[in-house]
Amino acid sequence: MRFATYEHEGEERAGVVRDGVIHPLPAGVTLLSLVEAGTLDAAGVAALGGPGGPAADRVRLLPPLKPPSIRDFVGFEAHIEGVSRSLDGLEHVPEEWYRAPNFYFTNPHAAYGAHDDVPVPAGCSVLDFELEVGAVIGRAGRDLTPEEAGDHIVGYLVFNDWSARDLQKPEKNLGLGFSKGKDFANTLGPFLVTADEVADRRDPDGFLDLEMTVTLNGRLIGRDTLANASWTFEEMIAYASRDAWVRPGDVLGSGTCGWGALAEFWGRAGERVPPPLKPGDEVTLTVEGLGTVSNRIVPGRADAYLPRARKRGRTPRP
Repeated sequence: MRFATYEHEGEERAGVVRDGVIHPLPAGVTLLSLVEAGTLDAAGVAALGGPGGPAADRVRLLPPLKPPSIRDFVGFEAHIEGVSRSLDGLEHVPEEWYRAPNFYFTNPHAAYGAHDDVPVPAGCSVLDFELEVGAVIGRAGRDLTPEEAGDHIVGYLVFNDWSARDLQKPEKNLGLGFSKGKDFANTLGPFLVTADEVADRRDPDGFLDLEMTVTLNGRLIGRDTLANASWTFEEMIAYASRDAWVRPGDVLGSGTCGWGALAEFWGRAGERVPPPLKPGDEVTLTVEGLGTVSNRIVPGRADAYLPRARKRGRTPRP
C-alpha cells in the first residue's frame, strides 16, 4: 500500500492512495501513530474499503510522517568518491569508509513535502541536492542481525538530503559531524510505500534494484540504482542498532546514489558544472516504485547570524 499525509481544504489528514485517489483515514489519525501501534496495514485495508477522497495530485502532500529521528548513511562508493574530490581534494575513497556503514543524525524537524518550495539557507551560496531512499522502521529493535532487521522495515520513501556545501566543508574540519550545513531541509515523500510493494525487486544479493533519477530544471542529469549501494538496508539497520535502539517511525537514509548530487559532478570535472542551485531552480527526484518529489528553490533569509567566539585566556588561575 501507499500511504500519504496531506493538506486539503485547510485540514491535515492521512490516507491510502490507490489509482491516484486518496482514501482518507479517520480524522486525527497519523501514520506515525499507526506505525507505533503496529496497525498500519489494518488501517489501510479499512480505509480502502471506504469511499475515495481527493486526488493525490490535487492536494498538498506533506512528509508522510514525522520521524522521531533520521540517520543518514553514506552507502554508495561512487558518491563518496566524487564528493571526496570536491570537498576534500582526495583522489581516492578514504579507507575508513569501507570499514562500516557510517551515518550521521540529521534534523527530523526540517522535513519538507514532496512539492514544497525549499528556501536557500542563510549564509549559503553553494546549495546542493542529494538523491536517496529512506527506510522507515516499523517496530523497535536493538542489537539486530541483518536477518532480523528486515522484519523491522515497514516501508520506504524518497529522501532528498539537501546540503549547503560551503557551510558543510568547514564543519567537517571540526570532526563533530554536520550542523548548519545539513539541518535546514530534507524532503520526505511523496508516500510511505510499504515494504511488500517492492519486495519482488530484490536482486540475488538482497539489494533492492530500484532505478533512481534526478532532473534539474527538466533535464536528466543523474541515474543510478539502489542496488549499487555497498550495504543493504538490513545491514545498515543492524549496524545502527548495535548498542542502540531503532524505534517506530525512525528513518534511515541509504546515502546519496552515484551521480545523485552536484558535488559529485564538481569533484569529477574539477569545476562547478552544473552550478550550485539558485532560486528558481527545480529539482526532481524519482525512485522506481516509490514515486517522485519535485521542489523549487526560493530565496531564503538575507542575513545570517554568525556569533564569533570570544578569545579567552589560556593560563590557569592561581
